[in-house]
Amino acid sequence: MKIYELFFSPTGGTKKAADILAHSLADEIVTIDLTDSNTDFHNVSLSEEDVALIAVPSYAGRVPAPAASRLAAVNGGGARAVLICVYGNRAYEDTLAEMEDIATQSGFRIISAVAAIAEHSIARQFAAGRPDADDQKVLSEFASQIRKKIADGNPEKPDIPGNRPYKKGSAIPMIPRPTEKCVKCGLCAKECPVQAIDAKNPDIVQENTCISCMRCVSVCPHDARKIDDMMMNTINEMLKKVCTQRKECELYL
Repeated sequence: MKIYELFFSPTGGTKKAADILAHSLADEIVTIDLTDSNTDFHNVSLSEEDVALIAVPSYAGRVPAPAASRLAAVNGGGARAVLICVYGNRAYEDTLAEMEDIATQSGFRIISAVAAIAEHSIARQFAAGRPDADDQKVLSEFASQIRKKIADGNPEKPDIPGNRPYKKGSAIPMIPRPTEKCVKCGLCAKECPVQAIDAKNPDIVQENTCISCMRCVSVCPHDARKIDDMMMNTINEMLKKVCTQRKECELYL
């Protein structure tokens, strides 16, 4: 079976979780990187014979705005879809519900969904190393159930949790800045999913455009971008109360 893997994964955690499910589902995988700001997703079109795995991270309980708009541009063409939202062990709230609505409006048929955990993209000590071996086992076993549902031609849509209207986005803006280690190589600007960093001067960031995805931090070969220490301390204290206890994958078939 061939599967289309559509993912928005600025720091790699979402793709890591999605890959486990995708490789357990299919022998052939076609990847479509929703993180790439240079792609015109209006040119991406699937058909009802296809199966798609759609994976996005949860940002403050919602789908990241650029991921939402890029997924909305795709022509699902009646393809069956498995939704996977990935979060850093706090909560995913209305992310799956929002994904369901966007994917449905784009012409996908939802057949299953997953809420999975990956290392937190900002405070990386939370859910460190996840998805781990236990997560891989759970996702691989769930893939077998999805394969059977596809083989049986079962079109039933799962009952996906979430609120409508969705929760109001309330994330605190966290803008990574270059440190003295920065050599102005331009990689952060090139890789930014929303092109918020000035290509000629990485000190300049369009704060209203930045989505605090930490892509620039994760791709920097010189470890030269970071969030202000005081802000990081505040974030760590806030998350420590809600992210310490291990959460498990939630599966919807």
